[in-house]
Formats: sequence, C-alpha cells, structure tokens
Amino acid sequence: MNTRYLEEFLAFLSVEKGLADNSIESYRTDLIKYIQFLERNKISSFAQVNRNDIQSFLMSLKGSRLAPPSIARNLVSIKLLHRFLLQERHIQKDITSVLDSPRTWRKLPYFLTIQEVERFLAQPNTRKDNGLRDRAILELLYATGMRVSELAHLKVNDVNIENSFLRCIGKGSKERVIPMGKSAKEYMSRYIEKVRSKYKHRKSETLFLSVRGTGLTRQALWKLVKKYARAARIKKPISPHTLRHSFATHLLERGADLRVVQELLGHADISTTQIYTHVSKERLKSVYNQFHPRA
Repeated sequence: MNTRYLEEFLAFLSVEKGLADNSIESYRTDLIKYIQFLERNKISSFAQVNRNDIQSFLMSLKGSRLAPPSIARNLVSIKLLHRFLLQERHIQKDITSVLDSPRTWRKLPYFLTIQEVERFLAQPNTRKDNGLRDRAILELLYATGMRVSELAHLKVNDVNIENSFLRCIGKGSKERVIPMGKSAKEYMSRYIEKVRSKYKHRKSETLFLSVRGTGLTRQALWKLVKKYARAARIKKPISPHTLRHSFATHLLERGADLRVVQELLGHADISTTQIYTHVSKERLKSVYNQFHPRA
C-alpha cells in the first residue's frame, strides 16, 4: 500500500493542526499497524477498505490484549485519516463516519495521599547537588501538575522565581502560565543559585541538567521518580504522571473550581479533567466506608 498518503496526513497534522511531535508519532504508530494489517489482507489502497476490514483490525487489536482505551485511540486515528483522504479527494467515500468508538471504561488514575507526597518529596538528599536538583524537580511536578515532557523542555528563562510562576509549553505548542507554591519556589531558587549556576558556561538553556551538563530526558525523569518512590516505600504504581494526578485530585478535594484545574493542567476538553471529580468521589466514599459506624 502506498504510504505517501500517510506522510501527507502526518504533515497536515503538523502544519495545519499544529500538533506536537509526540502526538504525531502516536498517530504514525497507530496507522502503520493499520496499513500493515490491510496489506496482510491483500488490500492495496484505502479506496478498497470497507467497514468490515476496520472492524476486523480492531478485533485483532483486542486479540492482542490491547487495552480498550488504546483500541479506541486507534479507531480515532483511522477515522481522522479517512476524513483527510476524503477532503483531499483520494477516496470517494468515508466509510468510517458511521463507526462508533468501542465502549471504554475509564480507569481511575492512581494518586498519592498528602502523607505519601510529603514522604516522597523528602527523599532526595539536598546536601548534594543532584539531590537538590531532584528535590526541585519533584516539588515542581507536584506544585504545578506539569507533564514530564513539559518539565523536560523547561528553559531557565521560563521560570520567574520572584513572582512565583513559570511558563509552560504544552500539547499542540499551547502556552500556559502556572503558579508555584512556597516549597517549590524555595527549592527551585536554591537549585538555580547553587547548582544550575555552575553550568552557566554551557550554551544549554534547559533548566534541569544532568551531571554532564545535558538536559534530562523524559526517561531519566521517569527513573528518578521511581527511585524515590522505592526509597519512600510507596507500594502504589507510580510515575511522573502520578504527581500530576495527585496535584489535580488534591486541588479538587479542597474545593478548587474544575475550570481552574482544567486551565492549570492544560486540558483542551474539560471532560478529561472531570475524571478527577470521580477520583474525589471515590476517595470520599472510601473514607465514609472506613469510618462511618453504619457504612
């Protein structure tokens, strides 16, 4: 099958829609699987695809034990591709327009209690340069709810210590301003003055650097979070995103407006933010069942 149309579609997402590189790579991964499935079934062009072919592809994903939300995401990728092909007149009919996304249940995200957060944040040895850097990273993740990819791309000039806020570039290259709390401000200030200043001779503008003076990758940040979670003896599955979940959950538990939390998280759709209201309700139910005498 000619993959030229796939490249045209990805270019359209980049240039016309302004999607981030990570999002475009996700579309590429999903659609390459789709194209390979079609080729294995002797379908040589998108014009030959029918609804049964797409349903068979989705069933093959289910057979490979792919999670329902991931299968739904694959279908979204396929529908967007076929809609693009119709707009560009590469096909005469969009047979995906009547396909419904498979029903998916939304798994409530893991989050830490406030006590677990406190124990977790206290793990880095701030008497050492790396420990001070790591404490600043962990404090910032919890204080702002940033995605790990957003934190990895922070520049020194993105942070305004004096006024306690930072500038963050999120998905789709959308910019947002996020406030920092007192603790995050303290450790960020100490890191910039005592550790980051040692790398002024380097050309890198990246805020968080390794001992070699290069920017920390998302993978390195993920390992860093796992390391301190083990040190804090936290048994829950934890990743940098767990701190984002904890940030949102704790705000809503204390009465923050849902729209404000949506803005802080950088969610385009408030329905994405609403999952945290379910988390809060589950938390309330758990506390009620644990302590009410007639629960």
